[in-house]
Amino acid sequence: MPRLFTAVEIPPDIAQSLSMLRGGLPGARWIDPENYHLTLRFIGDVDDSTAHEVESLLDRVRRSAFELRIDGLTSFGGKKPRAVVATVTPTPTLMDVQAEQERLMQRMGLEPEGRKYIPHVTLARLRDSSSRDVADFLATRGFYRSAPFPVSRFVLFSSRASVGGGPYIVEAGYPLGAQAAMPS
Repeated sequence: MPRLFTAVEIPPDIAQSLSMLRGGLPGARWIDPENYHLTLRFIGDVDDSTAHEVESLLDRVRRSAFELRIDGLTSFGGKKPRAVVATVTPTPTLMDVQAEQERLMQRMGLEPEGRKYIPHVTLARLRDSSSRDVADFLATRGFYRSAPFPVSRFVLFSSRASVGGGPYIVEAGYPLGAQAAMPS
């Protein structure tokens, strides 16, 4: 039973740059740079029939290619931080691609995503990291900003049960671009 999600891949040069921020945070389990991604829609554990239906439905997404930029670091979890993430500026096209995938997944009967979509790249999962340690880490590295990078496709990833952070396998890729925006 595969665990599926859709995502934007992070280019190797941006991943390498982000990986240079790793270290110096007690209790952090750092994600391997080759597993950095920007989740669009978590689908979850599904049977093979549902996985094939998801793969087919995603082929209907028709949007233009766009650019993204990583615009700083933050943490999720408030007073009990659970992750350090790189924030991504939410462009209109990114939000459209994500919303369309959400609609398609609900249309096929999957539960709606319970949380508001906040585009980010998880860099580390935290276990017993104090909010003070996280604040200190963010104070020294939180102003990171990447160059803009092109997004010409999104992918359907699968993962096997593991302790977060991959490995992830690309099951299918879906192009974005001027030709994708035209009805076929």
